[in-house]
Amino acid sequence: MSVLSGKKIVLGVSGGIAAYKTASLVRLFIKAGADVQVVMTPASKDFVTPLTLSTLSKNPVHSTFYNDDDENAVWNNHVEIGLWADLMLIAPATASTLSKMSNGAVDNLLIATYLSAKCPVYFAPAMDLDMYKHPSTINSFKLLKEFGNIMIPAESGELASGLSGEGRMAEPENIIAFIEADLESQLPLKGKKILITAGPTYEAIDPVRFIGNHSSGKMGFDIAKQASNLGAEVILISGPTHLKLENSNIKLVSVISAQEMYNACHQFFDGVDVAIAAAAVADYRPKFPAAQKIKKTENDLNIELEKTQDILASLGKIKKNQFLIGFALETENEIENAKLKIQKKNLDLIVLNSLQDEGAGFGKPTNKITFIDKDFKIEPMELKSKEAVAEDILNKVIQYFYA
Repeated sequence: MSVLSGKKIVLGVSGGIAAYKTASLVRLFIKAGADVQVVMTPASKDFVTPLTLSTLSKNPVHSTFYNDDDENAVWNNHVEIGLWADLMLIAPATASTLSKMSNGAVDNLLIATYLSAKCPVYFAPAMDLDMYKHPSTINSFKLLKEFGNIMIPAESGELASGLSGEGRMAEPENIIAFIEADLESQLPLKGKKILITAGPTYEAIDPVRFIGNHSSGKMGFDIAKQASNLGAEVILISGPTHLKLENSNIKLVSVISAQEMYNACHQFFDGVDVAIAAAAVADYRPKFPAAQKIKKTENDLNIELEKTQDILASLGKIKKNQFLIGFALETENEIENAKLKIQKKNLDLIVLNSLQDEGAGFGKPTNKITFIDKDFKIEPMELKSKEAVAEDILNKVIQYFYA
């Protein structure tokens, strides 16, 4: 999955012959999973039509502050468009547009949107050879980069004038690759490998019955998604769940029983930097599961149970430099029990859940946690969505590596 997936992108199109390439550019952004809004200068409509770009982007195209033909039209709010964006790309960026950007000369909607944007701004210059090398253009490049904008260098090739040289706008595929590489380089967990467990385990009584719990797996899946979004290579080991992965970059290992999860964790643990044990693993399993379905013949059924292997404790015994995070779901003496787990299982951090807290626990979209680290520093958090809790947990991982 592309790092552009889910990104909100404003594409600014200025009036140069390279504007015809923006149709391919919009298509590639959409293919990568981005949401695109296009803002055009009036001159750019001589080279590519708003209808083409609106059809490809599936959004209206904006080029003026208001519609002259409709006296009741609502103005195109450049502030809203600029603040909506996760990133902005101006391509082609002509010499005129670059000069206006660097000097704040607001005479069209595109420049107004650019000046309102709070997000990273990329620009892909496109002009003739002599214009590209002119001191005024070079000064525009310098100023824009000093402002924090990111330049996608022009390529060499045949130009509209018939000359050949530098000034040709980068090809759409190369622009996409440039932005993806730049975004990936900024991801705080790039190069880190994270193992995450999720969901319940089912321990067989017979071929149709099992001992399980109410865990949905959502917490672990949300952590996996956020870790991948932050650049990590993620291995998600999950027990039975109805949840589906949205990110194809995550390696999913599906298991059923505690023993299968134990085996999978030990298969991958040695090669990871972080392990986050969010699964609700069964503590006991039937000692002698029946090979055939047990018939209902008696009023009582006695099932002998045996302990499962403690996955988290076993990882704590063999960990080297891994940052090991466990979860604790408690109903009484929560803090003291969590501290004991940290010591017994050699954890670096524990995420404490209490069933006494409203909104926390299995099968709910929210969670209320308390962080306790190996030095017993206690940090209670507010009730949040599980997506927000996942962000908090991964912020702890980032702090561990970069503090």
